[in-house]
Amino acid sequence: MISFVIVAFIVLVSIKGAKLFLRKVLHIEKDNKKFFSYNHINERHRKVDKAVRTASTIIFIILLYFLYFENYSITFFLTSVIIFAVIDYVVQAYFEWRYSDKPKQSILTIAEMLLWLIALIVIIQLDLFSK
Repeated sequence: MISFVIVAFIVLVSIKGAKLFLRKVLHIEKDNKKFFSYNHINERHRKVDKAVRTASTIIFIILLYFLYFENYSITFFLTSVIIFAVIDYVVQAYFEWRYSDKPKQSILTIAEMLLWLIALIVIIQLDLFSK
């Protein structure tokens, strides 16, 4: 459990540091996003994001059934989490790049996605979810 907390702390600090570094190097101005909000660029983005979240929720419920009742591996579920997280970040980055008044924000979104992806793969490979 302690190793998971340490890895989580390292991941969060790495993501913050990488975003700060990219902001400085690429001259990307800070965006005033609220922490737990959806931050949609336009109405189309809201609809696409809602469809992705709805589909992922339905699939997660189905996968939880298989995980709990059919004794599937947790890695199977975590892989699907990674896939849907990548889809969510790619949709966000596309709409930031295509429709936002600050298209450079998409660079930060892709960088954050890659760091989260690397972190999840490391957590899976080190088997930090086992007891």
